[in-house]
Amino acid sequence: MLQSPIRIPLIKGNKTYRDVTDDILRPMANKPGKFWYLGIALSGSAMLLGAFMIFWTIWHGIGTWGLNRTIGWGWGITNFVWWIGIGHAGTFISAILLLFRQKWRTSINRSAEAMTIFAVICAMLFPIIHMGRPLLGFFIFPYPNFRGLWVNFNSPLVWDVFAISTYFTVSLVFWYVGLIPDIGTVRDRIKSKFKKTIYTVLSFGWKGSARHWHRHEVVTMILAALAAPLVLSVHSIVSMDFATSVIPGWHTTIFPPYFVAGAIFSGFAMVLTLMIITRKALHLEDYITVGHVESMNKVIIATGSIVGLAYITEMFISWYSGVEYEHFALVNRATGPYWWAYWIMMTANVISPQLLWFKKLRTSLTFTFCLSIVINIGMWFERFVIVVTSLHRDYLTSSWAMYKPTIVEVGLFLGTLGLFFTAFFLFIRVFPVIAIAEVKSVLKSSGEKNPKK
Repeated sequence: MLQSPIRIPLIKGNKTYRDVTDDILRPMANKPGKFWYLGIALSGSAMLLGAFMIFWTIWHGIGTWGLNRTIGWGWGITNFVWWIGIGHAGTFISAILLLFRQKWRTSINRSAEAMTIFAVICAMLFPIIHMGRPLLGFFIFPYPNFRGLWVNFNSPLVWDVFAISTYFTVSLVFWYVGLIPDIGTVRDRIKSKFKKTIYTVLSFGWKGSARHWHRHEVVTMILAALAAPLVLSVHSIVSMDFATSVIPGWHTTIFPPYFVAGAIFSGFAMVLTLMIITRKALHLEDYITVGHVESMNKVIIATGSIVGLAYITEMFISWYSGVEYEHFALVNRATGPYWWAYWIMMTANVISPQLLWFKKLRTSLTFTFCLSIVINIGMWFERFVIVVTSLHRDYLTSSWAMYKPTIVEVGLFLGTLGLFFTAFFLFIRVFPVIAIAEVKSVLKSSGEKNPKK
């Protein structure tokens, strides 16, 4: 007779409701540790470097980047697509898993939602800077003007503006609505009059009454239903920036599902990176358990396999289509001047996630942490391979060129990393890093025997 597998509990320690509140609010109540100060000092320094490079780019022009007449997109668009992909995991965890009633999302959705907000902000910087003259960015908006210039709504670059701004707005509202009950808890517990006043304003008069909870749940489900399609639409539209062109290696219908799977793949890897660090630094091992890590690793296996299938499909289409330009683009990626980037991408994104089929590795926090970093490096190289290797060999050999990023582009990327981690460090000091109310809602069904009341 087969026995059902032992389920790893989602909440450990036989917690009471009071224990949950005390444990999650403790990092906010206590003074930050030395690692927090070290982390925010490093990320803040990187952010200041990025701010200086933004000023340098605007002052001296886009010519300070390594772009040329053949390669008009370089690190800027590579980083833009990479950050947008990372921002997908938050909405996926919060919205889609909520609609499917997946209880393991409750301890990680808050940080994932915050990660989405910060990642999209980092992503939006690059198209603005890449315009060359950001102060004239209002030209892209359709308003009555005397210049006779109107936005071309057939351009996927315009679709980006609407898709990303909608995604950011819905994600921000969804994140904040979920925060309101916990802000009310912080307001009731905090002793400082100044902080209490701030949290009182932020809580929007939350009292925890039955009417408030009913409205909160209704609004949350509506926002989840709105946000879920955005997971599919946003990166599909980003992929159309490439797919609607005639560049070999870009002009393919597989890009929308391929980009969406890759976005969720890289986004979950970044969530794992953040949550494993947060779990250890804030002593939240009882709430972010091995069960959460294993569930997320299963999603990484699925999305990583889809990404690998997309790579194989690209190879097949380049052969089956009989188009010599597509065939050359694929061979050039694997054996041309940027071969090293292609094989880093293949190793990190296709081979390494398959190790998670082994339960021992799938439940190892050390291995998962290292693998999450490898995946994010691999997904960055995927975007680099798509953008640069498809452009540096044009139809005319006289137009062939090589691309090498300048220190300005490297500084900009480091600056967005600094902005991202600085925002996250401040977030864990201002708001509960785990959704208190949602964890309490699954406390008795967490898989642990005899939970206290």
